[in-house]
Amino acid sequence: MADAPQGVLDLLSPYPPGWGGTLLMGAASTIAISVGAFLIGLLLGTGGAFGKLSGNRPLGLLLSLYTTAIRAIPELILIVGLYYAGMDGLNRLLTAVNLPAIEVNGFVVAVAVLGFVQGAYVTEVLRGAILAIPVGQIDAAKAFGMGPMLRFRRVILPALLPNALPGLANLWMSITKDSALVAVVGYQELALATRLAGASTKHYFIFFLASALLYLAITLVSNIVFNLIERHVRRGQPKPHEEHTA
Repeated sequence: MADAPQGVLDLLSPYPPGWGGTLLMGAASTIAISVGAFLIGLLLGTGGAFGKLSGNRPLGLLLSLYTTAIRAIPELILIVGLYYAGMDGLNRLLTAVNLPAIEVNGFVVAVAVLGFVQGAYVTEVLRGAILAIPVGQIDAAKAFGMGPMLRFRRVILPALLPNALPGLANLWMSITKDSALVAVVGYQELALATRLAGASTKHYFIFFLASALLYLAITLVSNIVFNLIERHVRRGQPKPHEEHTA
């Protein structure tokens, strides 16, 4: 019995033959994929939200199709489809114009596809946050002669962030879990690293428990970061309980 704890430590050691280093590298890949996809989602979502609110009917219909389709199709199907079918189609097109075929690694595909998916959700989160801004604030900015960019930076962005942050935080938590789907294209992140370690040692419980703790650590750190950001963007605003008692 005394040797059992040492055996667990050996299995989780960051040095071979331990698998701790593999799990940590998988966790780092999970974070890298999540950050890249989240940033792409923010970029696409910002453009999508303003596009939907622009009043341009064809653009609005196109963006509505994008958000509806993406939210309807599982991410796993999108990843597999874009990686295999998409790459095959692209290489056929390159071959037709006498250009060499290309091979895109799983990391790039994971970030691109998950970012594209996140963009649909971020679009709706930001659109709702913008609609929650009192229209008088935007009209006042226009009356002062602020251009679109200055109006966005001085009025819209500070007003929408407090409303959008809870939804964006939820999307971030979701994407850290969705990153496990990239295992289908052979890219090793935390979930795949866990399965490999368990299959190699047959100690599935130990490695899945260690993986769960790593995901929990990512979530706890993320909560701290988002709470700090929310505290910063809400500075000077009354707290919810103060509004109710006022």
